[in-house]
Amino acid sequence: MMSETMKAVRLHAFGGPDVLRYEDAPRPTLAAGEVLVRVHAVGLNPPDWYLRDGYRSLPPEWQPHPAFPLILGSDVSGVVAALDDGVEGFSVGDEVYAMVRFPQNVMEGSKAYAEYVSVPASDLARKPGIDHVHAAAAPMSLLTAWQFLIDLGHDEPNPFQSFTHAHAQLEGRTVLVNGAGGGVGHLAVQLAKWKGARVIAVASGRNEALMRELGADQFIDYTRTAADEIVRDVDVVLDAVGGPDTGRFFRTLKRGGSLYPVYPLGFTGHAEAETLGITVSTTQVRSSGAQLAEAARLLDDGTIRIVVDSIFPLADAARAHERAARGNIQGKIVLSVA
Repeated sequence: MMSETMKAVRLHAFGGPDVLRYEDAPRPTLAAGEVLVRVHAVGLNPPDWYLRDGYRSLPPEWQPHPAFPLILGSDVSGVVAALDDGVEGFSVGDEVYAMVRFPQNVMEGSKAYAEYVSVPASDLARKPGIDHVHAAAAPMSLLTAWQFLIDLGHDEPNPFQSFTHAHAQLEGRTVLVNGAGGGVGHLAVQLAKWKGARVIAVASGRNEALMRELGADQFIDYTRTAADEIVRDVDVVLDAVGGPDTGRFFRTLKRGGSLYPVYPLGFTGHAEAETLGITVSTTQVRSSGAQLAEAARLLDDGTIRIVVDSIFPLADAARAHERAARGNIQGKIVLSVA
């Protein structure tokens, strides 16, 4: 019989990494359509530290006011421990991975920094034949790159623009990935290559060998050269960094090209883009077990691989957040749970 409690990392107030507490917490109960997952590993993502800090970069009216304590985290890999009677397609003992309730729980945490997490069955997919650490590192970054470049996969309203994001055709095109060494970036490089694009990877110099291994046709060390000053006639720019300065890539794109800022807040160059004949489009990544199942085949056959920057025990989540704060992350940071 399972205990009614578990170990989890919770926060009782917003703040720096020191607010993360490893402590006892109630084990989650299942709602209709949910699966209880015994967590083996958790992948860290920027929304984790944004929420830990109270999303202070947002206007006050957008900032969260959750009920404390809360549990951060959305990306998990683990084993099915129990499931609601109405759930089909999964059984106790199945190895699975998921991005849990995102963006539905973005302002209150999806509760993945724990030994157990309840997951809507629709968010869940069978884990590919890689270890739990690498599987946990995949979901949010992989789904972000997938939904920007391959297939949106849903018809939910777009919170960032009035129109639905539509990806450009990649075969035979030139794609520049800015922030290519990070979680989204290193997967975007691989997915673009899979779809037949010529890929220019922009990252710090320490990532050059990795980018070559992942198939990049050209590498630019942004600490030495600004990509927007030397690259021209690109078809697609996926800017995994984004922000107010993403418009600098207008000069890099050809007329009819597309700029995809993963983080669009602060960008104000839409009128200029229209004048230049450039499409600027973004979207909000959403949980999708179906897309994770599709991508699992690429992870199984080695078409794409997940790069892990560092691994920390669940109890050391604060140190993992400190690592994130130092930046220059190559791939993903992961918490090992079991």
